[in-house]
Amino acid sequence: MCGAFASVRAQEPSRADGWVVIAIDEYRALRLKAYPPDRPPDPPPVDATITRVEYDLRAGDQLVAGEVRLTVDVLKEGWIRVEVPSGLLVRASRLDGRPVSIIDLSPDRNGGPAHHAPHVLLSRRGRAVLALDIVVPLRVTGGSETLVLPASPGAVSRLAVVVPRSGIDLTVTGGVLAERAQEPEGRWIAYGRAGQPLTATWKKRTEDTRLAQPLKWRGSITELVGLGEETSSLTATVRVEVVQGQAPAIDVALTDGLVINQVSGAHVADWDFRPGTLRVSFFEPVATQTSFALSGEARLPRDGSVPVPLLRLPAAERETGGVAVEVLGAGEIGQRQPRGLDPADPSDLGDPVSGRESPSMVAFRFRPQDGRAERSLALTVARYTPQAVLIANVEEARYDALVGEEGKTLVRARYAVRNNQRAFLDIRLPNDATLWSASVAARPIRPGVAPGGSLLLPLQKGRAGEEPPAFVVEVTYVQRGAAWSDTGRAALSLPSIDLPISRTGVVLHYPPRFSVKPEPRALFRIETDAGPFTPALRGEETAAGGVARAIPAPPAMPAPTDQLVTQFHRDTAGRTVTGPLPVQVQFPDFGPSIFLTSELTAESQAPVVEFSYKRESRW
Repeated sequence: MCGAFASVRAQEPSRADGWVVIAIDEYRALRLKAYPPDRPPDPPPVDATITRVEYDLRAGDQLVAGEVRLTVDVLKEGWIRVEVPSGLLVRASRLDGRPVSIIDLSPDRNGGPAHHAPHVLLSRRGRAVLALDIVVPLRVTGGSETLVLPASPGAVSRLAVVVPRSGIDLTVTGGVLAERAQEPEGRWIAYGRAGQPLTATWKKRTEDTRLAQPLKWRGSITELVGLGEETSSLTATVRVEVVQGQAPAIDVALTDGLVINQVSGAHVADWDFRPGTLRVSFFEPVATQTSFALSGEARLPRDGSVPVPLLRLPAAERETGGVAVEVLGAGEIGQRQPRGLDPADPSDLGDPVSGRESPSMVAFRFRPQDGRAERSLALTVARYTPQAVLIANVEEARYDALVGEEGKTLVRARYAVRNNQRAFLDIRLPNDATLWSASVAARPIRPGVAPGGSLLLPLQKGRAGEEPPAFVVEVTYVQRGAAWSDTGRAALSLPSIDLPISRTGVVLHYPPRFSVKPEPRALFRIETDAGPFTPALRGEETAAGGVARAIPAPPAMPAPTDQLVTQFHRDTAGRTVTGPLPVQVQFPDFGPSIFLTSELTAESQAPVVEFSYKRESRW
């Protein structure tokens, strides 16, 4: 039985699953081999950094003693050196409450002699607090004592100093004073700027007799009012000059319906708006001068007699300044009824009026009076209905096209243009088109080329206040296409310009051996050509046809040779012409033709004439 049982156990297969117990270090090593990292992490950029410096000092005779705590963050393993701020006399040092030694000398990296550089060595990563018992000498000059602390290497530098004296004033340079001591044993707390020395100076407080004197001050108001159709805006700058006493706040009188939205200024602590009055409070009582700006709005009549809201300083002994009024939108100012105001130039009032240009602006200067003197301004405003003004327009475009059987097409494009402000006309020719000539107002020109490949032709501008006259812009070009067969369809692409076209006419000259029929779905329709309807194009065709040319004047007597040479040098001096000179090509009138017309072509739209052709049987 025992032998049979042993044979059965021997025949059982071995198991593949189960648990394997290994050490943690071996598991980490195996996992690192199975999943190797892409790259090791970058080391810290610095070995250690000082994040916070806190001084807790007490002033004595000729010196200040106390403790400074340095919060140090050690980022690397091994021994790390932490520099002690220079200029401090250290008596003792502690690291996290345990005494630590300060090493005074530091070896030179280049092998030279050791130099004086007090530092502490740290060997543990993490945050530590290094406490130093220090003594700092005071600088005594002219009854004031000055404490100078070195520039802080940390981001936060805090100074808490106790000056056991009463009736002193302390000022801080290189930082900000956060708390003032209310008693002799109280602490003055200041925060320094990173990388700058912190200086604290205190001296005996001098009694200011201005607090007991009655307040006397002068004010100046510079006001800008914009009269809108629905809401009128107001922007003003108030300047205060204290002559006697100190001003903790200023009251500004407002007209009915005026709402103040914002008050801003370097010394403004708070402002309280109530209907009819505005009270502006300052951080500290003003003893010399200050200024602040305010903005608001009011609902005033759209036109007719408009009362202008004026700001007043009722407590001022003398009130000066001025007001400027402009009409926002289409309108102008008519009659003016000022009281206590004198006409002035807007540029003489100062901010916020100076530098602002408006054709409908009037300005007045305040007469020097006290703040309670009567002062008012009423204006008569006339409004106009705004009209759309077209900067430039093409009244008529005429195209003469001569189509050949071999696929070449000669096109002359003429545009009757009225221009107010445009400097150039942008013309984009069809693909595979070559420019032959261009002219503006019968003067041949050499057009420029835009970055997109279109042509730029300079335009004439009309005079201000006058209706611009119409002039003709002409462009002639050759376009190559496929040769005609016996029957087929063809399309004539015309240039696109960046101006709208009111009326378009196309005269299509085709070969005599073919008949041409426009497509019914085309943009153009067939009509009888009655000639151009704009005087500019009609006058040009009359001059070109020779019907109404003016009789030329008799030739003048030839000038002497010396005068001709002088005139030549005067005309050509300092000018150099490169490339071919612009010429004007006469368009040939040949073969049968049809006239096509259309209206209202949008800007940057290229018209296309589609037609079918067929060879006549007699040919």
